[in-house]
Amino acid sequence: MQIAANINTGTDETELSGLGVLQVLPRLDMGGAERSAVDIALAVARAGGRSFVASAGGDMTRELERAGVRHLALPLASKNPFRIRANGGRLADLVRQEGIDIVHARSRAPAWSARLAARSAGAHFVTTVHGVYGEGNAFKRRYNRVMAGGERVIANSEFVARHLRTAYGLEDGRLVTIPRGIDEQHFDPARVRGDRMADLARRWRLPDGAMIVLMPGRVSRRKGQRHLIEALARLDRTDLVAVILGSAGEHRAYARELLDLVRARGMEERVRLVEDCADMPAAYMLADVVVSAADKPEAFGRVMVEAQAMGRPVIATDHGGARETVLAGQTGWLLPPGDVEALAATIAEALTLDTETRLAVAEAARHHVLEHYTLARMNGATLRLYRSLVGR
Repeated sequence: MQIAANINTGTDETELSGLGVLQVLPRLDMGGAERSAVDIALAVARAGGRSFVASAGGDMTRELERAGVRHLALPLASKNPFRIRANGGRLADLVRQEGIDIVHARSRAPAWSARLAARSAGAHFVTTVHGVYGEGNAFKRRYNRVMAGGERVIANSEFVARHLRTAYGLEDGRLVTIPRGIDEQHFDPARVRGDRMADLARRWRLPDGAMIVLMPGRVSRRKGQRHLIEALARLDRTDLVAVILGSAGEHRAYARELLDLVRARGMEERVRLVEDCADMPAAYMLADVVVSAADKPEAFGRVMVEAQAMGRPVIATDHGGARETVLAGQTGWLLPPGDVEALAATIAEALTLDTETRLAVAEAARHHVLEHYTLARMNGATLRLYRSLVGR
């Protein structure tokens, strides 16, 4: 794909010389799309651009405010057509008042408002597709299609790009693949001190000498936490502990199901369900293996990239973005979805790796991430795309 290849050649941020960029998304709570929006907003500001974000708000607004990025609070999560039109008018006013050049939408409902604003005020319209949407009926297909309507449509993985080509007929030139990036300095094993790991181990009640299986990610049925519990039950080992790390949010009933399953399998001492963690690099360093057992394909899979950056061997489901981010046989394993027996066997294999093999996996994994999935690469590619739209 020529455009994608051109945009992804460098890693440095690009001077934007006052160019105005407005990003639009439902909320600014923790999540993949939200993290990417904040990272790009900060990159635009550092590169001399004028950076704006519109959303219904959330915990991450403070990070924007500290960096001097202006946030406009609007109920952009609403799918009500009257609200969407009203939001479009508010956004158009902002675009005109601030002389914004590019409106960049990251979700469907806000994208309808953003497109109205861009057309009304004469700005460029860009979208980023962070997932593969269901196409259940004609209404839903039309609702989804707005994400394929940008002058440039960014896919956060080749998996998503293939879907966009197939479902919407997008062609190279308008469709651009820019993988998500992580902060390789934050996720750097050399920066994690032993006291940080010891503090987490105490709080999670991890026994001395236990082998740790870590499964980070939002607690929801599609993430496959049940598969990990069932796999560990089959292993029947007392020398390992699994930490299922993530917020249940609206999936509290499912979290209770997991607790019931842990008790039913008699694994109360071998499984920890932890709501949140402020020190993910230390959490990864505690782990002997990091698991993702998602039932449905994930568009990208940030956890697998973060874990590899920390030099951890990983186990993921063989579909979606994991096929790009995990090098099977080099940095980890890819398994069929829902195959509990294979998951149990692979965890057992991962825990038997000798020191030399673990060091080789760690080196290959971090090199893979630094080569393809850094924050600098994502920022640089996105900022060059912005410049290419306005001819700078």
